[in-house]
Amino acid sequence: MNCSSEKTHMVMLPFMAQGHIIPFLALAKQIQQRSHVSITIVSSPLNIHHLKSTASPSSTISFAELPFCSSDHGLPPNSENTDSLPLSQIIALFHASQTLQPSFHLLISEMIQQECRQPLCIISDVFMGWAVNVARSFDTPHFIFTTCGAFGTATYFSMWSHLPHRDTTSDEFSVPGFPETCKFRRSQLHPMLRAADGTDLFSKFFQKQISLSLGTDGMLCNTIEEIEPMGLDLLRKNTGLPVWTVGPLLPLSLLNRSSSSSSSSSPLNVSFSRSGKEPGIAMENCINWLNSHPPNSVLYIAFGSQNTISSTQMMELALGLELSGKPFIWVVRPPNGFDINAEFRAEWLPKGFEERVRKRKQGMVVHRWAPQLEILSHGSTGGFLSHCGWNSVLESLSQGVPIIGWPIAGEQAYNSKMMEEEMGVCVELTRGVESWVGKEEVERVVKMVMSKEGKGEEMKRKAMEIAKKIRDSVREDGDQKGSSLKALDDFLEALVCSWIVVD
Repeated sequence: MNCSSEKTHMVMLPFMAQGHIIPFLALAKQIQQRSHVSITIVSSPLNIHHLKSTASPSSTISFAELPFCSSDHGLPPNSENTDSLPLSQIIALFHASQTLQPSFHLLISEMIQQECRQPLCIISDVFMGWAVNVARSFDTPHFIFTTCGAFGTATYFSMWSHLPHRDTTSDEFSVPGFPETCKFRRSQLHPMLRAADGTDLFSKFFQKQISLSLGTDGMLCNTIEEIEPMGLDLLRKNTGLPVWTVGPLLPLSLLNRSSSSSSSSSPLNVSFSRSGKEPGIAMENCINWLNSHPPNSVLYIAFGSQNTISSTQMMELALGLELSGKPFIWVVRPPNGFDINAEFRAEWLPKGFEERVRKRKQGMVVHRWAPQLEILSHGSTGGFLSHCGWNSVLESLSQGVPIIGWPIAGEQAYNSKMMEEEMGVCVELTRGVESWVGKEEVERVVKMVMSKEGKGEEMKRKAMEIAKKIRDSVREDGDQKGSSLKALDDFLEALVCSWIVVD
């Protein structure tokens, strides 16, 4: 940057979910590395406490709390993040998040009094669209940060804004702003979206926040220009906003390692963890188990921090994995309908399943959490059965690991659709928690994707090509910068220069 060396202040407001907070923190770190900007991340007390506990001691990022009492909104005590709530109560957290607006307004006012000037800008989550109004009240520039990909964001915006599935009785339908050739199916919609009619609680929240968000000055997107050309074209065209592609917001040590390491082993002293969660298995045990398997032979299975599958699906998945004979690491959490943070019960899996796969060294079942980045970056990992949350997608594709899709909520089905139809790096096994998937289908798909020939070989090749594009986007060699680094620098340059002109 060459406009000013003056230290300026930026305020960031993520939504109260780990899948949003983690990339916001990663974006803050990237901005600080490439500018003289000081940053304050704002959230509710428990989220800020967690952020402080995971932040590097050398970090100069500041944190500010907004008062929030979950019990005031009909939520269980200390429920300030979607991770701690079942799906049925998440809508209450969505609506409760809107009550943060007055205290956020007061916080910005106090910051202005202390610094004698407005913040350089406010960057808020798509789900915190009301922050646009706060920024406008102080004549402060505002930008939305979408933690999803471009295609997923564009689809999510159009689906909730227009509810196009209500205009037809057909299973297949078009979406406003999308090409006629890009069709969607009802089964790709989460049940809450299928049931939405514009008067329900979900519609009222999403339609309002999306509409407010579109009043922003621009959008930052956690994606890479070269891997989502169609999605970025749709997002820019349909919103009319400038979009800066600043992804992938992953540890640079992970990306640097993927470009230089072809070994099937991974050093035990390297950790890429971003969640701050305590793994359900010792890192050393996990790496040693992976080291005992050939390159690209292990299937990793995880459904993210918020999602789980039904007990019937869990049984069939276990039986199908066993039938496939392929080695796997499976992060198992309580099935749908149970407390996702509860202790796991043996009856949720086939009798003797864990013991059988452990004795044969076929499978490792991990309860609650696993070191996901370390597993995906290990040379023995050859596939990822995933819910297709965008953070997981980037983590997997950055390592050249193809995906078996099992989308459950949010924009995950749209991510799966794009990866299968546009990228060719995904095969969808099933969708949601209501669908039936038999052990035979699990066996067939796992064997196909993990094969070193045919469809599996093609998916691996395409995933490796995308991994290179991802690495290149954050590469810097003298004056040559990858597209994502250039986009972030362009954003900061435009922001600081425009502020100096205004001043």
